[in-house]
Amino acid sequence: MGAPVAIWSIAAISLGGVLVRPWNLPEAIWAFGGAALLVLFGLMPLSAALEGIGRGSDVYLFLIGMMLLAELARKEGLFDWLATLAVRQARGSGTRLFWLIYVVGIVVTVFLSNDATAVVLTPAVYAAARAADAEPLPYLFICAFIANAASFVLPISNPANLVIFGSQMPPLTSWLATFTLPSIAAIGLTYLMLRLTLRRSIPDRLRTDIPPVVLTFGGKLAAGGIGATALVLLVASALDWQLGLPTFIAGTLTAAGILLGSRQSPWPVLRDISWGVLPLVAGLFVLVEALQLTGVIDALARLAQQWAAHSIGWAATGAGIIVAIASNLLNNLPTGLIAGATIEAAQLPHSVTSAVLVGVDLGPNLSITGSLATILWLVALRREGQRVGAWTFLKLGILVMPPALIGALLALWLTTAG
Repeated sequence: MGAPVAIWSIAAISLGGVLVRPWNLPEAIWAFGGAALLVLFGLMPLSAALEGIGRGSDVYLFLIGMMLLAELARKEGLFDWLATLAVRQARGSGTRLFWLIYVVGIVVTVFLSNDATAVVLTPAVYAAARAADAEPLPYLFICAFIANAASFVLPISNPANLVIFGSQMPPLTSWLATFTLPSIAAIGLTYLMLRLTLRRSIPDRLRTDIPPVVLTFGGKLAAGGIGATALVLLVASALDWQLGLPTFIAGTLTAAGILLGSRQSPWPVLRDISWGVLPLVAGLFVLVEALQLTGVIDALARLAQQWAAHSIGWAATGAGIIVAIASNLLNNLPTGLIAGATIEAAQLPHSVTSAVLVGVDLGPNLSITGSLATILWLVALRREGQRVGAWTFLKLGILVMPPALIGALLALWLTTAG
């Protein structure tokens, strides 16, 4: 068997393992295990694997910072306080709580990124549903779907946005002009489809006799740290900085302030962070590096140039749909890396790049492991004792994602054509 075939075979098995989790083995084992096999079998040099791991350094720092903030917020009772506030604002209406969580999910995704929605918002939503004596899963689905649907409102709303555009990131005014209408379409249609498909699962009345929860000083510091992180990310995006290091610093400073102020040991916080996400991401980066060695980028670049030569509009639409499907098969992180490299090699028009970004950001709402945000959402669910299988998510995603994707791509076509 030739090296390219062997690389693709190992990559397919690894990504399939991440998706299906045979024998309940963690996703990280399949991703990093496949990467290790590529090196052990001599299919890629160790230096190339290390280079692939190094490409993810900004993502690792971003995730560590966000997970620190989320774990501190959980331990300091911020999520319990937010849950009580949300349930009180819902005033006994399950539908109103659904709408409130959706709006909060939009805000968190836009200003803190889709990964933050999965890591920070999911525990708060679970606590809110439990406090209201409601089945948590319908409300938890909001966190997963809005994390991707609202992830191209701003450049910082999804780290994949930085991967797609790279050094060609447009100014914020140009970004808003291009993606505001598609974002409205994606957010609105996702909400509509979620409400229609989950309407029978949403209770008419919720518990209203919720005892008040007093937010501790540590909880206030955690809230302040999350707010400060949002501001830091906005500034970093405006200055065209990478987001990982600022997020890591914000999370570390918040942790230091809370732990030193209350004289707590850092080990309980560090122990409860889901560190397995990091080798999962590292393994995906190595798998992408190996696939690039097979010449896939050059082949895709030639194909993309041919499509664009015939019709830029159809090339953009087709590219958006293809990468949306590929994101569910490969995960949108490696898909985004491959797409970004292809765009750079082919020098594709801005409209095609924009459609690819919509596909990479929104497309993963079909599969349970389509995006890193959804995987982080799964990790957060498991910590709360909730389980969602691939088939359960697919049955919902196949109804919710396609209308939103088509609507967003149509809105993008109208925007760029005008």
